[in-house]
Formats: sequence, structure tokens, C-alpha cells
Amino acid sequence: MTPVILLAAAKESAEVTDWAARIGWVVGLGLFVALVYWLMREGWKWRATLQGDLPELHDAPDDPGPAKLRLSGRYHGSTTAGQWLDRIVARGLGTRSRAELTLTEAGLVVVRPGADDFFVPADALRGARLDKGIAGKVLTEGGLLVVTWAHGERLIDSGFRSDHAAEHNEWVETLHHMINKTEGAR
Repeated sequence: MTPVILLAAAKESAEVTDWAARIGWVVGLGLFVALVYWLMREGWKWRATLQGDLPELHDAPDDPGPAKLRLSGRYHGSTTAGQWLDRIVARGLGTRSRAELTLTEAGLVVVRPGADDFFVPADALRGARLDKGIAGKVLTEGGLLVVTWAHGERLIDSGFRSDHAAEHNEWVETLHHMINKTEGAR
């Protein structure tokens, strides 16, 4: 009988969960995440304030003319030309979205559902190239169509990715032809 009694005496109950400590850690982690989110948002607003000298974006003309090219895809953002990490957030240019691009003789019409549309007049277009990245988005080499344009005193690179990446080369060629034609007329 003695061995049975010893076995029963050695058995311990399971450790009780300290719910107050767990709840405290979860609340603390939630507050930390909220603080980081708030700081990121304030940084975004501060960047927009610093870029407040950027003029209003152009609206597309009522009749921009017949379309030379159309592109359906994504708008990945705009940066200061030549500085692929210097994102421009003023005037809604920092908002990523779906995009429908239409190139006409008048310029480039960018329609963005859920974000502000904008128009780049033909005489403001400065260049186009294929690249691999723009502020916060990196793709394979040549996976991004980057259009350089002038707005006010600033040169801007805007990055687009077509749903059909094979269209990018045609866009670059057509934009270069259009820019050369516009520069020749000046």
C-alpha cells in the first residue's frame, strides 16, 4: 500500500494561467502597433506638408483627342526624377491604385479609381523608360514603365505596371517619338 500512496502524493496540479499578465501583454502590443501606425501616418502627412509647393495637378481636357495607346494596370507612385526613393505624396501622387492610362496628342490621361485622376500635357512629357523599381516597389528588370514629366519647377517620375508587361516597350517608343516631335515644334 505504501507505493500507491507515494505516487499519489507526488502528483502536482497543472500551473494556473496568469490571465492578467497575458491581457497586459496583448494590450501593450496593441498600443505599440497603434503608436507605430500613428507615427507612420504623421510622417506621411509631414512629407505632404513639405511638398506643399507642388502645384495642383492638371485635369484632362474635355476632348483630349483619339487615343494612341491605352494601358490598364497599376499606378505605383511618383518620385522626384532620378531619385527612385524620394516619394512624392502631395496632391495624391503617393496613393497607389489601379490605373487606366490613355495617351493622346494632348498628353497622358491617368484615371485612378479610388484616387485623384491627373493629366500630363504633351509639352510636359520629358521621357519614358523601363525600370525595376520606384519608392517601395521593386520588380524584375524592365517590369515598370516610368514616365518622366515636368510639373511646375519639378521633374517627376511616375511608375506604372501594365497588366500585360509586353505593352511597356511600345509605350516607351511612342512616348519618345511624341516627346521628340514636341521638342522639335518648340
